[in-house]
Amino acid sequence: QVQLVESGGGLVQAGGSLRLSCAASGGTFSTYAMGWFRQAPGKEREFVAATSWSGLSTYYEESVKGRFTISRDNAKNTVHLQMNSLQPEDTAVYYCAADEDGRSTGTYPIARDEYDYWGQGTQVTVSS
Repeated sequence: QVQLVESGGGLVQAGGSLRLSCAASGGTFSTYAMGWFRQAPGKEREFVAATSWSGLSTYYEESVKGRFTISRDNAKNTVHLQMNSLQPEDTAVYYCAADEDGRSTGTYPIARDEYDYWGQGTQVTVSS
């Protein structure tokens, strides 16, 4: 059973930075496409960023382009989300997710239902 555990969330002032991490266990991490999603109160969970199984391809939701960077370390079974220039509208619970078909498809999903495993989430709060 694949387990994903997020960490690194917290409270930060607008303009600040946070680095989220997601540690994977119980599967073959290096073959998974990985994604980050977020869910604000009263809103649906939305796509933030994704990376291919190799880490060579990445994709970002428009509002975070140029501010967030997704990266992965297959040797350490981890994926990170570096978040800079944070704004109050970035406040949400952030989730990492794994697509076990990543290597076979060579792509990275954007839709929630294409991911097979999810972490429990980590809270990010940005104060104005």
